[in-house]
Amino acid sequence: MAHIEEVPVLVVGAGPVGVTLANLLGSYGVATRVLERNADVLDYPRAVGLDDEAMRTFQSAGLADEMLRDMIQNVPMRMYTRTKRCFAEILPATREFGWYRRNLFSQPLGERTLRAGLRRFPHVALELGTELLALDQDAHGVTARVRGADGAEREIRAQYLLAADGGRSTVRERLLKLPFDGNTHPRKWVVIECDQDPLDAPYTALHCEPRRPYVCLRLPYGLRRWEFMLFPGEDSEQILQPEKVQELLRHHVADPSRLNVIRARVYTHNSRVARSFVNGRVCLAGDAAHLTPPWIGQGLNAGLRDAFNLAWKVAWIVQGRLDPAALQSYHDERHAHARAMISLADMFGAMLSQTNPALAALRDAFFMSIRKIPRIRDYVLQMKFKPMPRYSPGVVGDSADRVQRECIGRMFIQPLVETEDGATRRMDEALGTGFALLGWRWDPRAALTPALRAQLDRLGCRYVAAQRARSGCAPDEAQAGPLPVLQDTENALHFWFQRTGADWVLLRPDRYVAALGRREDAAALLGQFAARFVPGGAPAPAEPAQAAGLACAAAAALNGAQP
Repeated sequence: MAHIEEVPVLVVGAGPVGVTLANLLGSYGVATRVLERNADVLDYPRAVGLDDEAMRTFQSAGLADEMLRDMIQNVPMRMYTRTKRCFAEILPATREFGWYRRNLFSQPLGERTLRAGLRRFPHVALELGTELLALDQDAHGVTARVRGADGAEREIRAQYLLAADGGRSTVRERLLKLPFDGNTHPRKWVVIECDQDPLDAPYTALHCEPRRPYVCLRLPYGLRRWEFMLFPGEDSEQILQPEKVQELLRHHVADPSRLNVIRARVYTHNSRVARSFVNGRVCLAGDAAHLTPPWIGQGLNAGLRDAFNLAWKVAWIVQGRLDPAALQSYHDERHAHARAMISLADMFGAMLSQTNPALAALRDAFFMSIRKIPRIRDYVLQMKFKPMPRYSPGVVGDSADRVQRECIGRMFIQPLVETEDGATRRMDEALGTGFALLGWRWDPRAALTPALRAQLDRLGCRYVAAQRARSGCAPDEAQAGPLPVLQDTENALHFWFQRTGADWVLLRPDRYVAALGRREDAAALLGQFAARFVPGGAPAPAEPAQAAGLACAAAAALNGAQP
């Protein structure tokens, strides 16, 4: 092992989280090596649900359309009482982040699509059949000892190692020995998938029957999945025998013997979170960092939030654009939200998998009664119970305004906008993949001193203006300029800026709000953000009067000198 290979970022684990990390890093231009100990995608029945935040992550990686090809969008979820009465049908109408909130896919198909996406990047390599044996880190990087598919051992030196190697993570469990707090649930569940779907039920159904709680859902390409709770005394291996599988399905299909069962596996539910997601230059992501019961379909989605949060920070640090100390913000931003999602899943599981008939009857009576209360009904049916991340502290600024401060650290909306070439696009596609400084009806560059502009340029910031549709110059009068202008055709930006009272917003690559404010505050607030997170010292802010004058002049120019 005389020769040590070098790569900026080493990703361990090529499941959906690890490969999403690699696709994002590839799109940011970072040379990356991905190690996976298995020779192929595991053909197990695993995650099936992707939410709007996950789709926005794939969009940033340039793979949303490819993923959608094997996906069923906007799938309802129904909940049934112990007497088979539907007490809720969840079908969220919101598309505030640009995508539907409930989408179903088959994880093996999705993983193959994500792996194929890596072929776009000559600077990203995927090594299958390669196992991590040991790691050693110092102040400058991580040295990993690995064994390849041919049995030969070698060393790889990386600036950062990102561990997405699953719930039994070698990195977390054996090499770093990090605590994995939480519990393992006593009840196991058997998951069964068949093809040639025998049911006309295009939705996900949670059946809260004390006799045996179960879940039934339709998947792409004629697949049907059932998930059944196992009771004490039922053997995990025996329950997978064909006759036992048919016995479980006998109450749900006319002739279970005619089903072609293609996958069946017993799973144990866990509610666990690593005590720290960052250890020196090693970061944990996905199931290596947290395990979530499947009740609200957030296990994989939480891991994809990790990937989106972590990838840009590592990329910007490697490229010298972000202070290396900002890596700790990955733990600060993601740890609390991961715990919140686990707590919500635990609550749903305890409520929906109740096996005590008396308690189940009380639960059903409660849910049937609240259907008549519009506010509560909307809270459930629109999935407003889902905790939305708000990252504070983290790579975010601050504001003295209460409303604006509440928006900082939250994901920004993604409406459809019209670009200067007349095309209608989701807004992220118009903003690009990095930081974006968006001015509402003015050119935000007008508030920047040369020093502050240099700092934001170092972040790779793109400068964009947005305006109400058709509120500027007529098409034959428009002058092509260096500042892209987006037409707010859906009025979504208008209402967002009106509600916040802001004139500009600084968006991170993961589309969370880093800072926002009024025109007169832009230089000061952006200067504070740059001083904290951009290497190279703080820029000198403009005088307030000077910044305000420049801002007013730019606003007048953008809006055709109209008030």
